[in-house]
Amino acid sequence: QVQLVESGGGLVQAGGSLRLTCAASNIFRINYMGWYRQAPGKERELVAGVTSGGTANYADSVMGRFTISRDDAKRAVYLEMNRLKPEDTAVYYCKAVRPTTWGPSEYWGQGTQVTVSS
Repeated sequence: QVQLVESGGGLVQAGGSLRLTCAASNIFRINYMGWYRQAPGKERELVAGVTSGGTANYADSVMGRFTISRDDAKRAVYLEMNRLKPEDTAVYYCKAVRPTTWGPSEYWGQGTQVTVSS
């Protein structure tokens, strides 16, 4: 079965940095990989995504601070987070999308907590 496993979350002071990793297994031909986050009482939102062609997009709130990258050989996606702010505190989820005969199929990881203290 497909598995996405996130790691790298933790507690950091404002202004600090973290690097999240998402490793996918039992999945091939991934079109899109992305990072989403959900803070308490809020809806899940896109943080950053990257296509198989390397095109990346970012939420306005993280532009210039976060960088997404992927390694297709390792079936992994990374999120480098710099100049972290308390409002970045959330559970961060990895998502992968692959094409199937019936249309795109989505897969999610279990999430990793990121807490930024002021």
